[in-house]
Amino acid sequence: MTKASAADIMPLADVMARLRDPETGCPWDIEQNFSTIAPYTIEEAYEVADAIERNDMAALQDELGDLLLQVVFHSRMAEQSNHFALQDVINGITAKMIRRHPHVFGDGARREDGHAQWEVIKAAERAEKEPDPSALAGVAAALPALLRAEKLQKRAARTGFDWPDVDGVTAKVLEELGEVQAAATQDEREDEVGDLLFAVVNLARHLKVDPEAALRRANAKFDRRFRAMEDMAGAEFPALPLDDKEALWQRAKQREKVI
Repeated sequence: MTKASAADIMPLADVMARLRDPETGCPWDIEQNFSTIAPYTIEEAYEVADAIERNDMAALQDELGDLLLQVVFHSRMAEQSNHFALQDVINGITAKMIRRHPHVFGDGARREDGHAQWEVIKAAERAEKEPDPSALAGVAAALPALLRAEKLQKRAARTGFDWPDVDGVTAKVLEELGEVQAAATQDEREDEVGDLLFAVVNLARHLKVDPEAALRRANAKFDRRFRAMEDMAGAEFPALPLDDKEALWQRAKQREKVI
Protein backbone atom coordinates (compact mmCIF):
# COMPACT_ATOMS: atom_id res chain seq x y z
CA MET A 1 0.00 0.00 0.00
CA THR A 2 1.41 3.38 -1.00
CA LYS A 3 1.49 6.26 1.43
CA ALA A 4 -1.36 8.69 0.74
CA SER A 5 -0.49 12.29 0.02
CA ALA A 6 -2.44 15.41 0.89
CA ALA A 7 -3.02 15.99 -2.83
CA ASP A 8 -5.04 12.79 -3.27
CA ILE A 9 -8.29 14.42 -2.17
CA MET A 10 -7.78 17.58 -4.21
CA PRO A 11 -9.49 16.43 -7.43
CA LEU A 12 -12.71 15.98 -5.42
CA ALA A 13 -12.18 19.32 -3.69
CA ASP A 14 -11.67 20.95 -7.11
CA VAL A 15 -14.93 19.43 -8.38
CA MET A 16 -16.79 20.85 -5.39
CA ALA A 17 -15.18 24.26 -5.89
CA ARG A 18 -16.48 24.23 -9.49
CA LEU A 19 -19.94 23.16 -8.37
CA ARG A 20 -20.09 25.96 -5.78
CA ASP A 21 -18.70 28.66 -8.07
CA PRO A 22 -21.21 31.55 -7.84
CA GLU A 23 -20.88 32.36 -11.55
CA THR A 24 -20.45 29.04 -13.33
CA GLY A 25 -21.44 26.40 -10.79
CA CYS A 26 -24.50 24.20 -10.34
CA PRO A 27 -27.55 26.20 -9.13
CA TRP A 28 -28.57 23.47 -6.67
CA ASP A 29 -25.11 23.16 -5.12
CA ILE A 30 -24.72 26.93 -4.91
CA GLU A 31 -27.94 27.45 -2.95
CA GLN A 32 -27.17 24.81 -0.30
CA ASN A 33 -26.04 25.63 3.23
CA PHE A 34 -24.93 23.66 6.28
CA SER A 35 -28.50 23.04 7.45
CA THR A 36 -29.80 21.81 4.10
CA ILE A 37 -26.83 19.48 3.59
CA ALA A 38 -26.78 18.05 7.13
CA PRO A 39 -29.62 15.53 6.48
CA TYR A 40 -27.70 14.16 3.49
CA THR A 41 -24.60 13.78 5.65
CA ILE A 42 -26.54 11.72 8.17
CA GLU A 43 -28.17 9.67 5.41
CA GLU A 44 -24.81 8.87 3.81
CA ALA A 45 -23.39 7.71 7.16
CA TYR A 46 -26.31 5.29 7.50
CA GLU A 47 -25.81 4.04 3.97
CA VAL A 48 -22.18 3.28 4.86
CA ALA A 49 -23.43 1.32 7.88
CA ASP A 50 -25.95 -0.51 5.68
CA ALA A 51 -23.24 -1.58 3.19
CA ILE A 52 -21.15 -2.89 6.10
CA GLU A 53 -24.16 -4.75 7.50
CA ARG A 54 -24.68 -6.42 4.10
CA ASN A 55 -20.93 -7.07 3.74
CA ASP A 56 -21.12 -5.47 0.29
CA MET A 57 -17.63 -4.13 -0.34
CA ALA A 58 -18.48 -2.62 -3.72
CA ALA A 59 -21.35 -0.69 -2.14
CA LEU A 60 -19.12 0.27 0.79
CA GLN A 61 -16.57 1.80 -1.56
CA ASP A 62 -19.32 3.78 -3.28
CA GLU A 63 -20.96 4.91 -0.03
CA LEU A 64 -17.65 5.95 1.52
CA GLY A 65 -17.15 8.17 -1.52
CA ASP A 66 -20.57 9.73 -0.96
CA LEU A 67 -19.73 10.30 2.70
CA LEU A 68 -16.37 11.83 1.79
CA LEU A 69 -18.19 14.17 -0.56
CA GLN A 70 -20.19 15.43 2.41
CA VAL A 71 -16.96 16.35 4.24
CA VAL A 72 -15.71 18.18 1.16
CA PHE A 73 -19.08 19.92 0.66
CA HIS A 74 -19.24 21.24 4.24
CA SER A 75 -15.58 22.27 4.11
CA ARG A 76 -16.09 24.19 0.88
CA MET A 77 -19.07 26.07 2.31
CA ALA A 78 -17.02 26.90 5.41
CA GLU A 79 -14.12 28.14 3.29
CA GLN A 80 -16.43 30.38 1.28
CA SER A 81 -17.64 31.87 4.58
CA ASN A 82 -14.06 32.35 5.80
CA HIS A 83 -14.43 29.88 8.68
CA PHE A 84 -12.01 27.07 7.76
CA ALA A 85 -10.87 25.05 4.75
CA LEU A 86 -10.64 21.36 3.90
CA GLN A 87 -6.94 21.30 4.77
CA ASP A 88 -7.78 22.64 8.24
CA VAL A 89 -10.17 19.72 8.72
CA ILE A 90 -7.50 17.23 7.63
CA ASN A 91 -4.83 18.85 9.80
CA GLY A 92 -7.16 18.94 12.78
CA ILE A 93 -8.18 15.27 12.71
CA THR A 94 -4.60 14.18 12.02
CA ALA A 95 -3.33 16.08 15.06
CA LYS A 96 -6.20 14.79 17.17
CA MET A 97 -5.51 11.14 16.31
CA ILE A 98 -1.82 11.54 17.15
CA ARG A 99 -2.61 13.40 20.37
CA ARG A 100 -5.11 10.79 21.53
CA HIS A 101 -2.79 7.85 20.83
CA PRO A 102 0.33 8.56 22.91
CA HIS A 103 0.68 4.79 23.38
CA VAL A 104 1.33 4.56 19.63
CA PHE A 105 2.94 7.89 18.68
CA GLY A 106 4.64 8.80 21.96
CA ASP A 107 5.89 7.46 25.26
CA GLY A 108 2.48 7.12 26.91
CA ALA A 109 0.73 4.16 28.51
CA ARG A 110 1.02 0.58 27.40
CA ARG A 111 -0.76 -0.37 24.18
CA GLU A 112 -3.45 -2.39 26.01
CA ASP A 113 -4.40 0.74 27.97
CA GLY A 114 -5.06 2.67 24.77
CA HIS A 115 -8.85 2.93 24.92
CA ALA A 116 -8.90 4.06 28.55
CA GLN A 117 -6.27 6.66 27.80
CA TRP A 118 -8.24 7.84 24.76
CA GLU A 119 -11.24 8.54 27.02
CA VAL A 120 -9.09 10.42 29.57
CA ILE A 121 -7.52 12.62 26.89
CA LYS A 122 -10.89 13.18 25.22
CA ALA A 123 -12.45 14.27 28.53
CA ALA A 124 -9.56 16.67 29.20
CA GLU A 125 -9.91 18.22 25.73
CA ARG A 126 -13.65 18.62 26.24
CA ALA A 127 -13.09 20.30 29.63
CA GLU A 128 -10.74 22.84 28.02
CA LYS A 129 -13.15 23.99 25.32
CA GLU A 130 -16.59 23.14 26.76
CA PRO A 131 -18.11 25.76 29.08
CA ASP A 132 -20.74 23.25 30.23
CA PRO A 133 -19.27 21.47 33.28
CA SER A 134 -21.76 18.60 33.20
CA ALA A 135 -20.57 15.05 32.61
CA LEU A 136 -23.19 14.97 29.85
CA ALA A 137 -21.67 17.92 27.97
CA GLY A 138 -20.94 17.32 24.31
CA VAL A 139 -23.47 14.54 23.70
CA ALA A 140 -25.02 15.89 20.51
CA ALA A 141 -28.76 16.45 20.58
CA ALA A 142 -28.97 15.54 16.89
CA LEU A 143 -27.81 11.95 17.43
CA PRO A 144 -30.33 9.18 16.75
CA ALA A 145 -32.41 8.81 19.91
CA LEU A 146 -31.24 5.30 20.81
CA LEU A 147 -27.59 6.20 20.31
CA ARG A 148 -27.94 9.40 22.33
CA ALA A 149 -29.67 7.53 25.16
CA GLU A 150 -26.78 5.07 25.28
CA LYS A 151 -24.16 7.84 25.29
CA LEU A 152 -25.96 9.77 28.02
CA GLN A 153 -26.14 6.62 30.14
CA LYS A 154 -22.46 5.85 29.61
CA ARG A 155 -21.47 9.38 30.61
CA ALA A 156 -23.65 9.18 33.73
CA ALA A 157 -22.18 5.76 34.57
CA ARG A 158 -18.67 7.24 34.66
CA THR A 159 -19.78 9.35 37.62
CA GLY A 160 -21.07 6.26 39.45
CA PHE A 161 -24.74 6.90 38.60
CA ASP A 162 -25.61 3.47 37.24
CA TRP A 163 -27.37 0.24 38.13
CA PRO A 164 -25.02 -2.15 39.96
CA ASP A 165 -26.26 -5.17 38.00
CA VAL A 166 -28.61 -6.22 35.22
CA ASP A 167 -31.35 -7.33 37.63
CA GLY A 168 -32.05 -3.75 38.66
CA VAL A 169 -32.30 -2.65 35.03
CA THR A 170 -34.64 -5.53 34.18
CA ALA A 171 -36.91 -4.56 37.07
CA LYS A 172 -36.87 -0.97 35.81
CA VAL A 173 -37.96 -2.08 32.33
CA LEU A 174 -40.91 -3.98 33.83
CA GLU A 175 -41.78 -0.98 36.01
CA GLU A 176 -41.77 1.35 33.00
CA LEU A 177 -43.92 -1.09 31.02
CA GLY A 178 -46.48 -1.01 33.83
CA GLU A 179 -46.48 2.79 33.73
CA VAL A 180 -47.13 2.72 29.99
CA GLN A 181 -50.12 0.47 30.57
CA ALA A 182 -51.41 2.76 33.32
CA ALA A 183 -51.05 5.99 31.31
CA ALA A 184 -54.40 7.73 30.87
CA THR A 185 -53.70 10.38 28.21
CA GLN A 186 -51.78 10.52 24.95
CA ASP A 187 -49.18 12.86 26.48
CA GLU A 188 -48.70 10.46 29.39
CA ARG A 189 -48.39 7.51 27.00
CA GLU A 190 -45.74 9.30 24.94
CA ASP A 191 -43.82 10.22 28.08
CA GLU A 192 -43.99 6.72 29.52
CA VAL A 193 -43.10 5.01 26.23
CA GLY A 194 -40.03 7.25 26.11
CA ASP A 195 -39.08 6.15 29.62
CA LEU A 196 -39.58 2.53 28.60
CA LEU A 197 -37.35 2.89 25.55
CA PHE A 198 -34.70 4.62 27.67
CA ALA A 199 -34.83 1.74 30.16
CA VAL A 200 -34.53 -0.83 27.35
CA VAL A 201 -31.42 0.96 26.05
CA ASN A 202 -30.05 0.76 29.59
CA LEU A 203 -30.76 -2.98 29.66
CA ALA A 204 -29.02 -3.43 26.31
CA ARG A 205 -25.98 -1.52 27.61
CA HIS A 206 -25.74 -3.75 30.69
CA LEU A 207 -26.01 -6.82 28.47
CA LYS A 208 -23.25 -5.37 26.25
CA VAL A 209 -25.62 -5.22 23.28
CA ASP A 210 -25.50 -2.30 20.85
CA PRO A 211 -29.14 -1.09 20.84
CA GLU A 212 -28.87 0.49 17.38
CA ALA A 213 -27.43 -2.71 15.92
CA ALA A 214 -30.03 -4.81 17.73
CA LEU A 215 -32.90 -2.71 16.38
CA ARG A 216 -31.45 -2.76 12.86
CA ARG A 217 -31.28 -6.54 13.14
CA ALA A 218 -34.90 -6.69 14.32
CA ASN A 219 -35.96 -4.39 11.45
CA ALA A 220 -34.18 -6.62 8.93
CA LYS A 221 -35.78 -9.70 10.44
CA PHE A 222 -39.26 -8.19 10.23
CA ASP A 223 -38.66 -7.03 6.66
CA ARG A 224 -37.47 -10.50 5.65
CA ARG A 225 -40.34 -12.39 7.29
CA PHE A 226 -43.05 -9.99 6.13
CA ARG A 227 -41.89 -10.28 2.53
CA ALA A 228 -41.92 -14.08 2.91
CA MET A 229 -45.54 -13.85 4.10
CA GLU A 230 -46.45 -11.75 1.07
CA ASP A 231 -44.74 -14.23 -1.25
CA MET A 232 -46.61 -17.18 0.27
CA ALA A 233 -50.01 -15.51 0.09
CA GLY A 234 -49.62 -13.58 -3.14
CA ALA A 235 -52.06 -10.82 -4.06
CA GLU A 236 -54.61 -12.08 -1.52
CA PHE A 237 -52.40 -11.21 1.47
CA PRO A 238 -53.98 -7.84 2.45
CA ALA A 239 -57.49 -9.36 2.58
CA LEU A 240 -56.56 -12.38 4.70
CA PRO A 241 -57.92 -12.57 8.27
CA LEU A 242 -55.42 -11.77 11.02
CA ASP A 243 -55.31 -15.42 12.15
CA ASP A 244 -54.26 -16.51 8.67
CA LYS A 245 -51.57 -13.82 8.60
CA GLU A 246 -50.29 -15.00 11.97
CA ALA A 247 -50.09 -18.55 10.60
CA LEU A 248 -48.07 -17.25 7.64
CA TRP A 249 -45.79 -15.39 10.05
CA GLN A 250 -45.12 -18.62 11.95
CA ARG A 251 -44.40 -20.42 8.67
CA ALA A 252 -41.95 -17.66 7.69
CA LYS A 253 -40.19 -18.03 11.05
CA GLN A 254 -40.05 -21.79 10.70
CA ARG A 255 -38.68 -21.52 7.16
CA GLU A 256 -35.75 -19.44 8.49
CA LYS A 257 -34.96 -22.07 11.10
CA VAL A 258 -34.85 -24.76 8.40
CA ILE A 259 -32.56 -22.66 6.22
